[in-house]
Amino acid sequence: MEGGNGGHDGPRVAHGGNLADARASYGTPEAGWLDLSTGINPHPYPLPELPRDLWTALPQADAEAALIQAAADAYGAPSAATVVPAPGTQALIQLLPRVLGSDRAAVVGPTYGEYAPAWRAAGATVEAVGDLEAGLTALAGAARPALVVCNPNNPDGRTWSPDRLIDLAGTLAAHGGTVVVDEAFADVVPEVSVTHAADRPGLVVLRSFGKFFGLAGLRLGFALAPGTLARAIGDALGPWAVAGPAIALGRTALADRAWQTAMRARLASEAGALDDLLAGAGLTPAGGTSLYRLVEHADAAGWHDRLARLGIWVRAFPDRPSRLRVGLPGDERGWQRLAAALGPARTQNSA
Repeated sequence: MEGGNGGHDGPRVAHGGNLADARASYGTPEAGWLDLSTGINPHPYPLPELPRDLWTALPQADAEAALIQAAADAYGAPSAATVVPAPGTQALIQLLPRVLGSDRAAVVGPTYGEYAPAWRAAGATVEAVGDLEAGLTALAGAARPALVVCNPNNPDGRTWSPDRLIDLAGTLAAHGGTVVVDEAFADVVPEVSVTHAADRPGLVVLRSFGKFFGLAGLRLGFALAPGTLARAIGDALGPWAVAGPAIALGRTALADRAWQTAMRARLASEAGALDDLLAGAGLTPAGGTSLYRLVEHADAAGWHDRLARLGIWVRAFPDRPSRLRVGLPGDERGWQRLAAALGPARTQNSA
């Protein structure tokens, strides 16, 4: 989930993909911006020809049912009854606090910045915690507590075992609470997913379509939850929540297992090459997923500025100024631009 402020009041949450900020600060480079600030696959799923009526007619119930079944199959859900399609997982992040009615939420971080504002906007007290155990401690005595964890985590790529998360869901369910597991980046490491347990009380799983399939502009995501809760989420979204073209394209892509398998291998290979390139320039790998890499450097702000002046936009973290997040270039020209920018920057930095 990249871009925007989530539609809530309060300070704007920083995200990757904010090229308007890049242009405001640095102008527009002659070669155009190379945007490496997001965790979106730079090799998108090939767009099929879509019938004209997908743009002109309301989304059809049978088409949505087919999308739901494709998502259930792709994610290994217990049944289609646990799957709710939505116009992106950001919409679900803002909706869930109101549906769940939690009075207190613990967010395992540092992580994606939109969870805490969404829970606060729904009237919950929010505490940032460093791990699952600290989250349980923070939620002790709460009514309908919520523990939010991104698995794998953004931006450091930390993962938690599915068994542990499922056990925690059972613990919180006994107190009327919920574990919300955001699996936005789990397509590249499906072994960490808990979607197979989406019918368990106390568990909600979010899946993003746009990141792995490289089609973030389509705005498609899914919540997976026990049937009663899934119906409540669907009711809160209302009718025709997902556009007809997104339904059709999502159904096709989710069923394309060969593309998914090949893409996981490609991304893993390119992430390894990116690690080598960054490490060679003195930027220390500090985690991430195969869709992006997190690096650390004492002068990360200086690196960010130097790369920006060369037309390369990476993700900075004002609250953790030693970190940068770098996505994958989409083509050979992008790789060459990044390599050339890192080479002179390294020389200048060590001079």
